[in-house]
Amino acid sequence: MQYKKTTLPNGVRIITVPMKGSPAVTVLVMTETGSNYEEKRENGLSHFLEHMVFKGTPKRPTSAIVHRDLDSLGAQSNAFTNTEFTGYYVKGAKHTWKKSLDILSDLYLNPILPEADLENERGVILQEISMYEDLPQMHVWDILGELMYGDTPAGRSIAGTRENVKNFSQKDFMEYRNKHYTAGKTIVIIAGDVEAGDVKKEAEKYFKSMVKGKSLGKDRVKEVQKAPAYKVLEKKTDQMHLAFGFRSYGARDKRGPALTMLAVILGSGFSSRLFEKLRDQMGVCYYVRAQSDRSTDHGVFAISTGIDPKRYEEVIKAILDECTRLKEELVSEEEMKRMKDYVIGNMYLGLETSDALAEFAGFQEIIEGEIKSPKEREKALRAVTARDIQKIAREIFTNDRLNLAIVGDISDSKPLKKVLIFK
Repeated sequence: MQYKKTTLPNGVRIITVPMKGSPAVTVLVMTETGSNYEEKRENGLSHFLEHMVFKGTPKRPTSAIVHRDLDSLGAQSNAFTNTEFTGYYVKGAKHTWKKSLDILSDLYLNPILPEADLENERGVILQEISMYEDLPQMHVWDILGELMYGDTPAGRSIAGTRENVKNFSQKDFMEYRNKHYTAGKTIVIIAGDVEAGDVKKEAEKYFKSMVKGKSLGKDRVKEVQKAPAYKVLEKKTDQMHLAFGFRSYGARDKRGPALTMLAVILGSGFSSRLFEKLRDQMGVCYYVRAQSDRSTDHGVFAISTGIDPKRYEEVIKAILDECTRLKEELVSEEEMKRMKDYVIGNMYLGLETSDALAEFAGFQEIIEGEIKSPKEREKALRAVTARDIQKIAREIFTNDRLNLAIVGDISDSKPLKKVLIFK
């Protein structure tokens, strides 16, 4: 798989992801902005703007017309907002990709952001915020962000606060869009059975006149911690949801493959250590996961689970014991091979579709600064050794990097001070 990248004179990047024989083509346009680029009064604006883009353009003046044009292609369309990027995509049959690009570029470049739709969409987003707050396994991540990064962009929710959402005006959207939706921060990705030359020609037609603008950055994360920390949201739930966060490394750090393997060994798949310990041996949870979440300037190694509230002390101890074990003992060759085969196999399974490959390329371009093929990523994972895993574990599983967020029925959190510690 050979990616082809071209940069227009104004800074717009065009990436072709070839998929010979694929019946579907995905057109994805991304911009390097998300909640981490927002000021406090703007928190939630990236996400709200993403919703408003679909409300019409001068050429397609209502959302109904936009959706009719997309439906006429038999296409799927959606958008997403993250901490460091926002993306818009249309996925359709191979012969429709040029029309998909025409519609998507129109939405991205020429949204009218109508005031008439603003109030309705405001209500939609307020309900979205309520939905996530009613899902403790999701809301616990917001609590963890607040705990680790406080009142900074990295510590705030992507959806924003209710107060902000209620007060955003059409002017706010226009000003924010003018600052961040610039040529230098825009990436056009087309994945499918298409030729790079055709992709460049079509994308250039729509994006060559885009204003270059200034590439506004974001506040860099400052890591400050001296001892274990926790934050509890007491809520009447049948399950208690825990999210551990260990301060880790950014996406451009060379230790990325080792972090991935550490997460796989601890909490990916039915044979991972925490799954076997917490579910198979202790019977205290339905799910347990470990993951390495990495941004451009910081990273969090996370472990999450939903458990019986009465057993939270023994669960915390069991998780920290497994982390300690990785610091003290080398992972066996057999386990290393098994878990490498697992994560690499799942990587390829997750890249079977054109939309998955488009996002795979776009994420790397923005977060990692370079695009590596699946084969290159496989090679890096295969090269990770048991010593690499142990070294990473010793670096991040320490008291001055340890954080825990809890959402659940916990009236007495005093025992946390005793159990939330590496001894």
